[in-house]
Amino acid sequence: MQFDVRTLSADNVMSKQAIDAQNESEARRQVESQGLFVASITPVASLLRGASNSRVGNGGGRALPLVLFNQELLALIKAGLSITEALEALLEKEANSSTHSILARLLTGLREGKRFSTVLAEQPEIFPALYVGMVKAAEGTSDLPRALTRFIEYRQQIDVVRNKIISSSIYPLILMAVGFIVSFFLIVFVVPRFADVYQGAGHSLPWMSQVLLKWGLFFSSHTALLLAFIVLFFAGSFIALRRLFLGAGLTSLIARLPGIGEQARIYELSRLYLTLGMLNEGGIPIVSAMRMVDGMVSESVRAGLRLTIALVESGTPLSTAFEANHLTTPISLRLLRVGERTGEMGAMLSQSAAFYDGETNRWIDRFTRTLEPVLMATIGGVVGVIVVLLYMPIFDLAGSIS
Repeated sequence: MQFDVRTLSADNVMSKQAIDAQNESEARRQVESQGLFVASITPVASLLRGASNSRVGNGGGRALPLVLFNQELLALIKAGLSITEALEALLEKEANSSTHSILARLLTGLREGKRFSTVLAEQPEIFPALYVGMVKAAEGTSDLPRALTRFIEYRQQIDVVRNKIISSSIYPLILMAVGFIVSFFLIVFVVPRFADVYQGAGHSLPWMSQVLLKWGLFFSSHTALLLAFIVLFFAGSFIALRRLFLGAGLTSLIARLPGIGEQARIYELSRLYLTLGMLNEGGIPIVSAMRMVDGMVSESVRAGLRLTIALVESGTPLSTAFEANHLTTPISLRLLRVGERTGEMGAMLSQSAAFYDGETNRWIDRFTRTLEPVLMATIGGVVGVIVVLLYMPIFDLAGSIS
């Protein structure tokens, strides 16, 4: 679980850190081990937050691009440099003061004789527990380049689906924005002009046209009030969604939606499988890996994961424990059983995640292809109704004249 911790140093400097820990007591111990006084601790709920952030902050400074840092570090190590020499090279070329201070702290720790995983763990607000655990496991096998490569591939695989969701959302959002602007323009500016024309025509208007014209005149005379209401509506919606997200309520809400809820569950399970597979392949035992991701999943998955850990520790096979706590699907269950027979559990977890990532991508494509024409038809229908209601009196007048 992640905690936002406000700390006070010995020289009375207040700062803020993001700590990954199983509970509040452990988060407090981590902070106090750095020689800091804890002013306040606030839990933060998130969905694979520690694993999915490609940039992690450093207080108020610019974020450290963790993937880019690993790519550069990997290239230097493969070129024959030691970890200390590689960090010295990165420090020399770094112009950003925030990133420069992070690298300087890492280099200072290494020069003091500390292990790389230890100096990474001393900055938990920068380097997530998953990354530190991978590096620590790699130090035991003296295969740091492989661990860095695996982490880069892991981050890229996680970003594929997330970027797919973002890119697929852009066009529908543009459609809705354009539809809203066109409808707003017609109601506020065009409808009142027609109302002025019809008022002097001396001809009775259809009932629906009268309602539209009255609304148009009202909005035209209260444009500032309407704009203020729209701004407050969107601001309130943003705040409500943000609170739902931070409180894990948004995840629960999405899970209840028909069609979307099951796909959201599969997506979350695929992130869980991918993370566990990456850690297990990196040499971390599966129970330790499950404990590491405990604070990075939603509340419903976290509860099942903790029960799974208890079952596995009591001797229950992993596939059976996952199935008992609703953390599997028919495909992933079979792959887990194959992993138990062959001893390649990490590979089977990663393969499960890859399978469901492909399914999620196909579902996103189908959903957006269905949503886009529905949005276009809805927007066209709204604009068409407004235009027809505006011109109905003209049609009636033309008919009476003829």
